[in-house]
Amino acid sequence: NLVVLGSSDSIPVCSLWIPLSVRSVYPICMTNCPTLIVTVGLPARGKTYISKKLTRYLNWIGVPTKEFNVGQYRRECVKIYKSFEFFHPDNEEGLKIRRERRWTITRFAEQNSFKVFFVESVCEDPDVIAENIVQVKLGSPDYIDCNTEEVIEDFMKRIKCYENSYQPLDDVLDKDLSYIKIMDVGRRYLVNRVLDHIQSRIVYYLMNIHITPRSIYLCRHGESDLNVKGCIGGDSGLSGRGKEFAKCLGKFIEEQNIKNLKVWTSQMKRTIQTAEAVALPYEQWKALNEIDAGVCEEMMYEEIQVHFPVEFSLRDQDKYRYRYPKGESYEDLVQRLEPVIMELERQENVLVICHQAVMRCLLAYFLDKSAGTELPYLKCPLHTVLKLTPVAYGCKVESVWLNVEAVNTHRDRPENVDISRMPEEALFTVPAHQ
Repeated sequence: NLVVLGSSDSIPVCSLWIPLSVRSVYPICMTNCPTLIVTVGLPARGKTYISKKLTRYLNWIGVPTKEFNVGQYRRECVKIYKSFEFFHPDNEEGLKIRRERRWTITRFAEQNSFKVFFVESVCEDPDVIAENIVQVKLGSPDYIDCNTEEVIEDFMKRIKCYENSYQPLDDVLDKDLSYIKIMDVGRRYLVNRVLDHIQSRIVYYLMNIHITPRSIYLCRHGESDLNVKGCIGGDSGLSGRGKEFAKCLGKFIEEQNIKNLKVWTSQMKRTIQTAEAVALPYEQWKALNEIDAGVCEEMMYEEIQVHFPVEFSLRDQDKYRYRYPKGESYEDLVQRLEPVIMELERQENVLVICHQAVMRCLLAYFLDKSAGTELPYLKCPLHTVLKLTPVAYGCKVESVWLNVEAVNTHRDRPENVDISRMPEEALFTVPAHQ
């Protein structure tokens, strides 16, 4: 398990961790120890953004992770925020609360024998800092009913309160610590003493994310011949309505006038045929192929219930982890899609034409949906485009139906998932088809 500590309110690194906790905890770090990830830096450097994205990514790849924001601790202690003066070095109330917070976190790390990995964000670009204040702090509970000018003025003074006392990670003094230093929102990185696989995954992820404004368009292929028959999997071509959707998708993308748009498809016939109607080059990804249904490929749900009733029930019991015989599970699919997520984080505007299970996995990542309960049941209808626009701490979603009818391929989880259930109970939520 991992814990991400979002360091809102900017705890000075050295006074909190290095002499008190890390130097005493470090010698007992073992392979199976949990990891405490501490994001540090001056205010308005994107620490909360980093911690939230990192938490979302680690949970998505199956590493249970929780996030704690120490700024929230301060808000619970001080119900009404007045001004930057709370953070002034001479403010006894503020100093007392920060000392209590510091010791609470220190004891937490020591008692749980955590490995500690630091993520420090360093930025001196005034434009980036000002933009971060506007994007994030305007919605902060500290600044309810304040106008933009008031927020910027007060927060800049808050930053000044910290600048004289904040001590960044030092390349020499802290050479025994594990950390990544992110400078000027990703222009440069400094990585030190990466100890294990999880820490290397964290570094790899953080070196791929960026804050450039962009949109990601997700859609499934047009309706296929096997969709019409109610069959899963396979590699059939588009139906008549599927071809009509492909044309409408091409017109929709042209009307959007998206700068430098990249188009990605799977290697399956139905996504390629859909992409060919979009007047742009497209790149095929094997990783975007639909989930492999193994022995159930090209079968209707009714047929699966007849030939593999136990398997059908087991899948309903745990759809995320269930693996089709000779096929894949959603859990396998998430692992397969990790390189796609990494590349999506690196890119700007991308249109991904994919499949139902694949789109669910991608959507779950961007919307921070739980793997076991939400991901396998996300609704991703045919002939609908989802526009995802990353914002400060999440993702804005716009759904656009392109006005072309298609069969419904979504099946809700039935209430009765017992192996001894009657066939009609197993098939109760199967969508209608020919």
